[in-house]
Amino acid sequence: QGHPRGLVCGQRSLQFMLPPGQPGAGSLALTAWDTAGRLHVLQNDSSCGVWVSWAADGSRTVGASYSGCYVSEWDGGYLMVVGIEGMAAGEEKVLRCSRSLPALDAPSPAVCATIQSQDRLPCASPPIAQGDCEEQGCCYNPSDRVKPCYYGNTVTAQCTPDGQFSLAVSRAVTLPPLILDSVRLASEHGAGCVPVAQNNAFVLFRFPLSACGTTFQMAGNQGVYENELVADRDVRTWSLGSITRDSTFRLHVRCSYSISGNVLPLSVQVFTLPPPPAVSQPGPLVLELHIATEQSYGSYYTDRDYPVVKVLRDPIYVEVRILQRTDPDLVLVLHHCWATPSTNPQQQPQWPILVDGCPYTGDNYRTQLVPVGAASGLQFPSHHQRFIVSTFTFMESASQQALTGPVYLHCSASVCQPSRLEPCTLSCPAVARGRRSSEQHLQDGLSHVTSQGPVLLLQARLKREVFPEL
Repeated sequence: QGHPRGLVCGQRSLQFMLPPGQPGAGSLALTAWDTAGRLHVLQNDSSCGVWVSWAADGSRTVGASYSGCYVSEWDGGYLMVVGIEGMAAGEEKVLRCSRSLPALDAPSPAVCATIQSQDRLPCASPPIAQGDCEEQGCCYNPSDRVKPCYYGNTVTAQCTPDGQFSLAVSRAVTLPPLILDSVRLASEHGAGCVPVAQNNAFVLFRFPLSACGTTFQMAGNQGVYENELVADRDVRTWSLGSITRDSTFRLHVRCSYSISGNVLPLSVQVFTLPPPPAVSQPGPLVLELHIATEQSYGSYYTDRDYPVVKVLRDPIYVEVRILQRTDPDLVLVLHHCWATPSTNPQQQPQWPILVDGCPYTGDNYRTQLVPVGAASGLQFPSHHQRFIVSTFTFMESASQQALTGPVYLHCSASVCQPSRLEPCTLSCPAVARGRRSSEQHLQDGLSHVTSQGPVLLLQARLKREVFPEL
């Protein structure tokens, strides 16, 4: 006696598959004993809760409801005996399923409706009942005959009765979207610890509890297994600091199993990173550096709006302007702009945004200079400089951990009066080294300006916290 390959025990039914080339696949008839001990041919029969389907490769999939004609309650679970025409007596298949398997919450319609048909990753093979699909935490669409049961646009974690972790991750669980090729198990890179499936929208890991760096501990009469998924990040480094624009993703998963009697899963928990706390501390200003709320620079964040909360790679519309000057001949010149984690412009780490008035060439998301001319509608366009920077988060150089907290923007600037020898304009990417000496500054040296408040960067904001209890 033995279990056929591919036995799946659901909440309301079981399902098994006979692969091609196995006895019972093809034209041989399957039989089953009903609860009264009578033998029947196993075929599609809704009144008895049975469905049978054939695949092009010759395999056969059978599903049977626990409340149907051919499944009996036995020893705290469910039992079904399947025979195959032509097999010797006593060699029938005995299928056993536990009665008390954990169930996940059915996903919300919003989690399911946003997934395009071509991006659906199957959660279970058809045929499968809607209740069984949703109790695995998956989406169900009866009109999709190929993939009616598929993973939702979130994190779906499962602990299987045969001792496996199953972790499906959508690229949409973080902002900006997760780079799926970068997702891996935190402690193991072995051949059996790589994704078993991936498409444009999802990545799926499935591995035994005893493998891939899983830790184990006893908690009363439960065995607790834990593992983590992380995502690698593209880190950009220069002499004074490091940044990244990739999401910081760390997913901690815990499966609890009973250690008394049959070893069965009791619960699964998923822990995600919380968003960073809000911190605000305005810095001193000489000129004014402020941030526009949108690309047209029609409105700006006020003091009460800080800290400005942004997601990685979001654009920040920055403007530096001269205050309390009405001379139309004055030209504001930006020399260097950079970011630090505090109002102190000298603090490290730092990241350059503009170098000699031009976008820093070592950045993979190059800062964009925004021309300010007569069409801007400003009274003194030359008193303003604008640029757009993509948000990032600082990294700790030694551990390569993302630093939480605010990011402040700083610029060093001077005011120039155009002359025959000095047009007060910069040419990117090359800047003449001797140009600054001819500028007529309103004050000694360069003026420094700091943003009115910090930009708070959400490094890996999950669209919803996921704490499913089974």
